[in-house]
Amino acid sequence: MLVMTGTGTGVGKTITTAAIAALAVAGGQRAAVLKPAQTGVRPDEPGDLQDVVRLAGPEVTTRELRRYPDPLSPEAAARRSGLPALDPGEIAQAASDLDTGHDLTLIEGAGGLLVRFNGTGASLADVAWSLGSLVIIVAEAGLGTLNATALTAEVATRRGLTVAGVIIGAWPAEPDLAALSNLEDLPVAAGAPLLGVLPADIGQSSREDFLAAARAGLSPWFGGEFDPELFAGWASAGK
Repeated sequence: MLVMTGTGTGVGKTITTAAIAALAVAGGQRAAVLKPAQTGVRPDEPGDLQDVVRLAGPEVTTRELRRYPDPLSPEAAARRSGLPALDPGEIAQAASDLDTGHDLTLIEGAGGLLVRFNGTGASLADVAWSLGSLVIIVAEAGLGTLNATALTAEVATRRGLTVAGVIIGAWPAEPDLAALSNLEDLPVAAGAPLLGVLPADIGQSSREDFLAAARAGLSPWFGGEFDPELFAGWASAGK
């Protein structure tokens, strides 16, 4: 079981989750993705889990616990909508139920590790702790990402969580000096290895191309072929 958290919003967390699920399915595993709270999406609109299925395939089991129309934190969105807020126990139970029938269960948070689910301050960190799950940090490539990654990793560690690694969720087609430097510095900030770098446009790919990009961009730990040293050399040469 893996808890997928971002250093913020728009860092490529859903795409990264889909990529890990796609490799699991390609490797013959039964994969499930749990999205506890989807915000900023109306009931009749496709959400993150629809993107996961579109990219990773219908073999992936998906489950969403709450959907709130306002693009806010789950706590604020629940308060404004009048809909029930989430409790970490409910999330942990849903994850455990999914994990019983699957080889890999991914829990995708909303935003960062401490984004609140309800008025008590419960967050994805509480869910990860209750499940004893490893945490994957999805980070940005460029300037500012080191501080956000270090803060996320420090909070996780202080709460008794284990950060398995960091993944760059959207690598730009033309990386700048900061992005290139961060290939070396992000693992230091996270206190964990760089487990992948995914192209920024991977979400627009066909399922076949998405799987190929996932395999090239994710570590053998997930069933991929990514080598951080080789990638850093290639990226620097391309620059």
